[in-house]
Amino acid sequence: MSTTTALFSPTHLGAIEVSNRIAMAPLTRSRAGMDGVQTPLAVEYYRQRASAGLLIAEATNISRQGRGYAYTPGIYTDAQVSAWKAVTDAVHAAGGKIVMQLWHVGRMSHASLQEGGAAPVAPSALQAGGSVFTEQGFQPPSMPRALATDEIPGLIEDYRQAALRARAAGFDGVEVHAANGYLLEQFLRDSTNQRTDRYGGSIENRARLTLEVVEAVAGVWGADRVGLRLSPLSTAIGDTPLDSTPMQTHGYLAGRLSAMGLAYLHVVEGQMHSDNGADAFDIRALRAAFAGAYIANNSYDRQRALDATAQGRADMVAFGRAFIGNPDLVERLQHNRPLFDAPVAGYFGGGAEGYTQFTREQAA
Repeated sequence: MSTTTALFSPTHLGAIEVSNRIAMAPLTRSRAGMDGVQTPLAVEYYRQRASAGLLIAEATNISRQGRGYAYTPGIYTDAQVSAWKAVTDAVHAAGGKIVMQLWHVGRMSHASLQEGGAAPVAPSALQAGGSVFTEQGFQPPSMPRALATDEIPGLIEDYRQAALRARAAGFDGVEVHAANGYLLEQFLRDSTNQRTDRYGGSIENRARLTLEVVEAVAGVWGADRVGLRLSPLSTAIGDTPLDSTPMQTHGYLAGRLSAMGLAYLHVVEGQMHSDNGADAFDIRALRAAFAGAYIANNSYDRQRALDATAQGRADMVAFGRAFIGNPDLVERLQHNRPLFDAPVAGYFGGGAEGYTQFTREQAA
């Protein structure tokens, strides 16, 4: 297949058939209500972008405990399910496919976002850096408490219930978020996991929670409609230090996920929003450890995406920020048309401006 046709050809991710190899990466936009219910604006936002081969919906809280940012959507109440159903119906009517990304932020939260002002939870009581978006603006994360071992089955059940609700909301599958410094990655990395129980210490123990969550979610959907996101080299969110042996840790996890028959692996190939550090990790070895489809992500442009899909280095390429101002990104990439650089001021919070509408004229 030529370098100009592979990216725009159909393929499949497990049981999910897609019309092209361009995915929309999950993008937190903070337009939901504080009750986690999407507004009608989200219906139009996702419908506009339905020409993507796969829409990976913005990270969605599996529980109130899992929330770390204001105005982010949830999937733990009936009202949230109904609002998401309007989104998936619109995407399907436009010929698109959409999966939900299941999210628990762990220590990247603030007590004001938790039930009764409780402390966030984490594998270990280690303070996160960075900031989280609250109703009062950006604030440092609150000090977390370590999850007790006997709490973990309930946490896994929250993921299973979220997967059930995602099915009821009409999604085509789900992606488990195990990247970007959030809860499952906090368990996976030895830099943020100091546990001495069966969920800490060895690579096998630190990967245990992610594998148990995937098993629970696959029990709802079938493994061939479940994907997982990883970011082996990203430290940007929460100033999360890298694992001491990222290749061994993530290679082990990829092999176990492959044996489970997971639909796809979605990998941030380096530091978020940068190529820095990519040479320090063997992405090809990681992919070789996983038999399913592979979605590449990390500041890809048109030429890199064309090359990656034509050379078989990726089955799909996920674009994030480019989709914010270019709902017709697939067509723009196909015809090599200029892209509109959406103003950063409209990324988080607000209404239609910078979300479904732009005052600046789109690039011709």
